[in-house]
Amino acid sequence: MKDNKITLPIGFFDSGVGGIALLKEAVALMPFENFLYYGDSINVPYGNKAELEIKTLSLSCGDFLFRKGVKAIVMACNTATSISVQIMRELYRIPVISIEPAVKPAVDASTDGYVLVLATPATISQQRYNSLLEKIGSAEKIINVPLSRLAQMIEKMDLDGPEIKEYLRENLLPYRGKKIDGIVLGCTHYSFISTQIQKTAKELFAGACEIFDGKTGTVRQLKRVLDESGLLNTQNDNPTVSFQTSGDSFDIELYKRFFTF
Repeated sequence: MKDNKITLPIGFFDSGVGGIALLKEAVALMPFENFLYYGDSINVPYGNKAELEIKTLSLSCGDFLFRKGVKAIVMACNTATSISVQIMRELYRIPVISIEPAVKPAVDASTDGYVLVLATPATISQQRYNSLLEKIGSAEKIINVPLSRLAQMIEKMDLDGPEIKEYLRENLLPYRGKKIDGIVLGCTHYSFISTQIQKTAKELFAGACEIFDGKTGTVRQLKRVLDESGLLNTQNDNPTVSFQTSGDSFDIELYKRFFTF
């Protein structure tokens, strides 16, 4: 008889739609799992907020999912991870999986060029991120580009519109002509416009401008942890994906659109 815990959903949260990129990856890799996604759309974006507020909001999301009876929590938000992951792992007696920028793979693949890290101001300013750079030991290759408005632009779902293109160009233009080997997507929202990011970069920079996204590694880690904990669901005739929000029904419909995008 299957352990009842195995059939419990995996909970994901983000400030809005960004974590849905991770969710889609997880559904593809673990098709027998049940998933519950919670978007804190009423407070999007997190990246421009003060540390204490981000911690409070992250814990509120974690509490919501924990009360819903999930078997694991995925912090599908780089900003929330950078500030709240440690305290969340101490609070809950279930696996807590977090995402962080894929800086190490980008640096390892780099030759003589730079690596751009695109992220929210909050992510870039946190000690967790700076400790990651120190651990990798190639800080001189990194160019941090804080993007305070991009996540909120993506929430509008006008992903090919001029507003996003102009904003990207405006923020990348100061580094024009540099050789950029890799571009790290340091916010889950940015996964939805990776093609636009790379296109704009190639117009401005030399180098491969290869995109590095932490979502794949995070989802593989989730699967490993579930398997090692005896929580991986490998048989399910009716897997479900459900969405909840701090916002309203419009936000739920938006999540569903991004999920099928």
